Amino acid sequence: MTTQITPADLKEMLHDGKELALLDIRESGRFVHNHLFYAISLPTSRLELMLPRLVPNKSVRCVLVDDGDGLAIQAAGRMADMGYLSTVILEGGNPAWKAAGHELFEGVNVPCKAFGEVVEHGNHTPSISAEELHEMAEKNADYVILDSRTQAEYHRMNIPGGTSCPGAELAYRVHAHAPSPDTTIVVNCAGRTRSIIGAQSLINAGVPNRVVALRNGTMGWELAGYELDRGRDPALTKLDDSALAAAEARATLVRERYNVGSVDRDTLNSWLAETGRTTFLLDVRQLDEYLAGHVPGAINAPGGQLVQASDTWVAVLGARIVLSDDTEVRAVMSGHWLTQMGWDVYVLKGGIASGPVETGMPAQPVADGVAAIDAASLQNQHDSYTVIDVSTDMTFRQEHLPDAIWWHRSRLAELTLPDGPVCVVSEDGALASFAAADLARLGFKNVCFLSGGLAAWKAAGHETVASPDTPSDQDSLDFHFWVHDRHYNNAEAATYYLDWEVNLPAQIERDGDARYSLLS
Repeated sequence: MTTQITPADLKEMLHDGKELALLDIRESGRFVHNHLFYAISLPTSRLELMLPRLVPNKSVRCVLVDDGDGLAIQAAGRMADMGYLSTVILEGGNPAWKAAGHELFEGVNVPCKAFGEVVEHGNHTPSISAEELHEMAEKNADYVILDSRTQAEYHRMNIPGGTSCPGAELAYRVHAHAPSPDTTIVVNCAGRTRSIIGAQSLINAGVPNRVVALRNGTMGWELAGYELDRGRDPALTKLDDSALAAAEARATLVRERYNVGSVDRDTLNSWLAETGRTTFLLDVRQLDEYLAGHVPGAINAPGGQLVQASDTWVAVLGARIVLSDDTEVRAVMSGHWLTQMGWDVYVLKGGIASGPVETGMPAQPVADGVAAIDAASLQNQHDSYTVIDVSTDMTFRQEHLPDAIWWHRSRLAELTLPDGPVCVVSEDGALASFAAADLARLGFKNVCFLSGGLAAWKAAGHETVASPDTPSDQDSLDFHFWVHDRHYNNAEAATYYLDWEVNLPAQIERDGDARYSLLS
């Protein structure tokens, strides 16, 4: 029987200084509407895939949160089977936390979004409106727009004239974009956080230019009645020797000013081997650089995205975070923000040059005891199989195998199938393997999963189809409509989202759990 704790117990745990993983195990589409401040979204449907990465130390205290509906009890049992040793459940879940007078938060990446607002207030980060930027364009002013979002986001839509320069790349590449100190630098994102953090990063790094955030980003631009560009090439500008030297000088300034710690490879290896403390090793470079070679065991977490979405990679409050890159510039710039967010942060001395490297992506876990079938074999026998696709709802809408049936892993017990062999499919096959194991436990016979998943099927040149209305919005459990509707020229959704961001500091003050410590 898993121990249950009260909201008062959890409040005490959040402030006792010990490592803690606060895990909300509802599906992400439910999580987005209400959750604890430091809760990490860990859907039960993806528990086996996400938990080892988010909570690598199995002795860490884990608190599971649901809606008081018993879901956490099931998750605790699965975690025990995986070897996790210290798991408890918040009695009554989110409703009990609210009933006790504590705050619940909407949205995703809340600690990071709130931190952006705190940074703006604390540093008086300068900003301009969409109208002011539009006027600068009409006057042919000397300015550049640097888009701090991911390259994929930039490609989808961008401010006209903007250049892709994601997050931690800003201080690294700014000299290449604005070699003259007379050029005004405008940093934008989709809303507020990455604009604020990006602009303040350049200011903290001592860039001599006038630097401003674009207030409310691409949403503010559209709300002002201006058009966005779409489909632009997001290729990053290459650095020459002078630009690299300038970036390294700026990083040295930030390292000294903000007292960013460092660690050598030998010490890092000893930390990673510890059982009583958790250490996360994150490579903050872009994905292509990471794939070409990284420190063994490092997870790719591009710097700017790490600062605005740290809960995507790190789930253990009180853990160490070690950042790695090649020149240390991006690691230092990311580290000085994470330190102020309350993390124990270090930069790896020498980065990837400090010792051996490995290439490619880490292998995803796969369920034991489940048969796999390759794309060629499934194609040859396609008519013999009932194909069940457990990919995210939006992935299925975009593309899936012909005749595939979408079904969410959390609802497999409700599935009725005709007699005959069953093949389970997901994006890369990993989730499908665990879903296939679930079906076998439910009594289904002759179940397998597609090795390599949808990606392998496409790589083999086989057909995929789209189904824009399946699953329906009502059946969706994974998609954050609350978050994403703002990107589709939905003025009401965009306004609501921006107001939500601006109001976060007041809510976190009421909550009282934030660990921020702004440095001057």
